[in-house]
Amino acid sequence: MPKTPRTAPVAANPTSALFTRIRSLIESARNTIARGVDLVQVHTNFEIGRHIVEFEQQGEDRAEYGKAVLKQLAERLSTEFGSGFSVTNLKLMRQFYVLYSPRIGQTLSDLSVLHTPGTIGQTLSGLLGTDTSKRPFTLSWSHYVFLLGIQKAEERSFYEIESTQQNWTLRDLRRQFQSGLYERLALSRDPEGIRQLAQQGQTVSRASDLLKEPLVLEFLGLSEQARFSESDLEAAIISQIERFLLELGKGFLFEARQKRFTFDDEHFFVDLVFYNRLLRCYVLIDLKLGKLTHQDLGQMQMYVNYFDRYVKTDTEAATVGIVLCKKKHEALVEITLPKDANIHAKEYQLYLPSKEDLQRKLAEWAEI
Repeated sequence: MPKTPRTAPVAANPTSALFTRIRSLIESARNTIARGVDLVQVHTNFEIGRHIVEFEQQGEDRAEYGKAVLKQLAERLSTEFGSGFSVTNLKLMRQFYVLYSPRIGQTLSDLSVLHTPGTIGQTLSGLLGTDTSKRPFTLSWSHYVFLLGIQKAEERSFYEIESTQQNWTLRDLRRQFQSGLYERLALSRDPEGIRQLAQQGQTVSRASDLLKEPLVLEFLGLSEQARFSESDLEAAIISQIERFLLELGKGFLFEARQKRFTFDDEHFFVDLVFYNRLLRCYVLIDLKLGKLTHQDLGQMQMYVNYFDRYVKTDTEAATVGIVLCKKKHEALVEITLPKDANIHAKEYQLYLPSKEDLQRKLAEWAEI
């Protein structure tokens, strides 16, 4: 007798297979050793995003199909594993995979074993070892969630590199983004320098690499309208020296305030003295509240000359002088200082700048 063909069983829930795979990922990750928990979470979320994208691609109407999948998945994962698997968070994991999978490229092959349930712990332990070439990610999940909100790929890459190299907390990352660090550095660079920012972060190989404008000092707590002296400004900087060093940039070490030196029986005082270990040079900063004058620039030139002749050693680079002022005048600076002078006038402000204004200035600069 001919056999009666069997009817294929109908799955009770179309997301069951997807749920099972992701469930295995989460359980394996949670059993991984405590070392590198943040990185384990990042890799796990990347893999969750991959599974979601691959599953959604099997659907015909991706928009509606995707909504239904995420809703069902969020309910089941939240029931078993608690918070952290809402629809919003699953969307972030999907976005994370979409944005970062092209960049990872061949490195993703190192994660291929993650496709096999039950092996994620061993694989991630290997990724947390000393071989950094096998680490597609270096920051916490909270960092990446913030980075996902940055639209421009080159700007997002810059902040990811700087966060890794400078060991920024999430608070540091937010503050540097809100202060427009990328735009402020880009405005002082040529097109090749801007490309370098996106590919390598801020590199410091010459004095001009230290400069950005304006310096943003909102953390000092001084009001634009309030009356304060240069001594008050200096005292506020000293009280927030750690944050001021972060704003200055890479490689800065604080040496002294009101550094005194004597010349021709007359005493002179440099407001702030720093040393940059990357350039191996002194960096002198003078604070000015009022209108920048040629006397201010001349005084800084004298300070720099003294340090170059009597303080720095033969193995150190030339001293850099910065007059930090409320408002500078380009024409005055240009006519006062020789072209090869290591003296710079830079503006500061006591409030966070508008990122829109900085982006507009950068676009105008690029056109010019």
